[in-house]
Amino acid sequence: MAARARTTDRREGALSRRRIVGAAIELLDATGESGLTFRALSAHLKTGAGAIYWHVANKDELLGAATDEVLAHVLVADDRHSTPDEEIRAVACAVFDAVDAHPWIGSQLSGTASPSGMLQIFERLGRQVEALGVPAPAQFDAVSALVNYIIGVARQNAANARSQEPGTNRGDVLGAMAAVWAGLDENDFPFVRRIAPELAGHDDREQFLAGVDLILAGMIALR
Repeated sequence: MAARARTTDRREGALSRRRIVGAAIELLDATGESGLTFRALSAHLKTGAGAIYWHVANKDELLGAATDEVLAHVLVADDRHSTPDEEIRAVACAVFDAVDAHPWIGSQLSGTASPSGMLQIFERLGRQVEALGVPAPAQFDAVSALVNYIIGVARQNAANARSQEPGTNRGDVLGAMAAVWAGLDENDFPFVRRIAPELAGHDDREQFLAGVDLILAGMIALR
């Protein structure tokens, strides 16, 4: 009996919830949400589906746990950011980079499978918005606008990257698009024609942060 108990303990320890979530993240990064099935996960872990169900009830729970695991590593407090606006930029960049590295996170944060992950971001940014001196009645709207912008842009950026064939040169794609913009009718699209050269050479992350700064400027104006 004692030997059997020790064998069971070893099996349970070998197939922990953390190991299952880690394997799920690897599959999600490689194949996306559609590729994450309990059959694929069982093969990846070299175990049976029943053993996985012992730790995780269903795919939604697994997706939520995987999202929370990634965010736990990127949303780490950093004492180097001494002001609220610096901390907001740091959190924004952390989320942007996380979604860029793990595109499936964007849809999880936009849905309901990972309320914990969304709450982490909302709480972290909310404290800094409050520290900025934004009036209490405007704080909910301010944080909501900031969170929606961060997740929305990060998700769109990741989707744009995935829509291109492997090996595609980003500069060539933007250059071709800029040429189309520049060739539009000047009476119908005067503004688009004028900014076409900026499209060709812009940096997605820098443009993302420029948007964060615009929202921060609006918050500061509320004080």
